[in-house]
Amino acid sequence: MERLFKTNNALICIFSLGAVIRLIAPFLGNKKYDPAVVVIDDRANFVISALSGHLGGANSLATDLSTFFKGSKAVITTAADVNQTIAVDILGRTLGWTIDGLDTVTQVSACMVNEMPIGLYQDSGERNWWPRKGLPRNVRPVPGLDNLKSEEFRAGLIITDRILRDEEISSKSVIYRPKSLVVGIGIHWNTTKEKIESAIFGVFQDNLLSFKSIRNIATIENKAQASGLLDFSRSYQIPIEAFSDDQLSEIHVPNPSEQVGRFQGTKSVSEAAALLSSKGVLVLSKLKFPPDLTLSIARMEFE
Repeated sequence: MERLFKTNNALICIFSLGAVIRLIAPFLGNKKYDPAVVVIDDRANFVISALSGHLGGANSLATDLSTFFKGSKAVITTAADVNQTIAVDILGRTLGWTIDGLDTVTQVSACMVNEMPIGLYQDSGERNWWPRKGLPRNVRPVPGLDNLKSEEFRAGLIITDRILRDEEISSKSVIYRPKSLVVGIGIHWNTTKEKIESAIFGVFQDNLLSFKSIRNIATIENKAQASGLLDFSRSYQIPIEAFSDDQLSEIHVPNPSEQVGRFQGTKSVSEAAALLSSKGVLVLSKLKFPPDLTLSIARMEFE
């Protein structure tokens, strides 16, 4: 059991729940890392989500497994699911969102399941993240972050790609990072991974944008295989989208360059690529890092 527990993402145990608890107890560590554990009785009457229901995926695994057996029932005991309210720790996971720190998840989850007033602020990312009609009655959208300071709200849910500096707000909120930003990049073949890394981190920090919200890098086709860019992409698991010079030349940009046009066949790489990939708007126009790098950032627009 120790080997299985430490080397798998999920365990499906077909024997009694009590026996499973005794076997896995010595190896329990942290819900961030423990595998999902699902228990099925000998007659497959019940498929029980026993450990790591949300973060580990045991709830969804138990639900899927129960469909394999006639008359079988998934047993889910996590409070958010029982009360059919928002599961704070996995909101937006299917959309690729991440949580910016887990320190406040427990307190906000408690407010959620106990139906305490929670303010919701969203300024980026997909809007269709809640599958049911209407938000839970204790969750109310607010027009601005400062509204979350009101004593009316015991907690906050924040969906944004911006970095917050207000401790009063962040200390009582869970912050979700949607994949809403596209980094357009113009490089030379010998531009290093270190330079790309330093430029992107610096620009995001200076402009109070979250690195976790990068959906992809966008560039011109003839530079998409540059080794520095590929190394950066692999290190941070950020995909690259590439466009031809003809595609880029059709995009209207605020800072076209005649010199770039002579060498690349398009007057813009970073701005045009960011706009074309995101189908959104520029939040940061072209920045130059001489002699071999330009960056732009665009934000996707969601309905």
